Amino acid sequence: MIILALDTTTDLTSVAVRRDGQTVAEEVLVTADGQSHVIYQMIQAALEKAGALLPDIDCFASAVGPGSFTGVRICLAAAKGLADAMGKPVAGVSNLRALASFGTAEMRNPTLDARRGQIYTAIYRSDLSLAGEEMVVAAADWKVAADVEQISVKKPLAAAIAFCAEMDGPGKWQDAAVLDAHYVRRADADSLWTDAGARR
Repeated sequence: MIILALDTTTDLTSVAVRRDGQTVAEEVLVTADGQSHVIYQMIQAALEKAGALLPDIDCFASAVGPGSFTGVRICLAAAKGLADAMGKPVAGVSNLRALASFGTAEMRNPTLDARRGQIYTAIYRSDLSLAGEEMVVAAADWKVAADVEQISVKKPLAAAIAFCAEMDGPGKWQDAAVLDAHYVRRADADSLWTDAGARR
């Protein structure tokens, strides 16, 4: 089984190739000026390191958010486009779930900066199943029990996304046309449009 995973939702853009339980290639690039112009070069570099070709890939995995709205769209478009072209399935993985995979405790609390004094957060179990729901909350108001491991480190996520996709297996992979983003919080434009309409 070979999985190609992508993450363009933070300024740590990453691509990883996972083969039969091992990450065999990873490309990471700090990108402050967008990812669309570098992601395909990174994919090519990762494939060359792994000694693989696009037709060899069994599943294209993508971060689906929460994270940068533009970054999520870039990531999904790349993964879905490649999967459609190759006639292969896709796997969508939450950024919070991928982050939770770095933990070691039974209960884990991954958090990501959502700006405006807010965080994206959730509680995950050690098997990376969700215990509750993913949400956006005020950072100052969020508290968890002492035995819950807090994970907020900034790391490239592509290898973790590939790991989660492999853990899920083909039974949970999707057709490229079905996979969609998981923003958790509405985009500003959508929020303003909806709220303005509601006030009329």
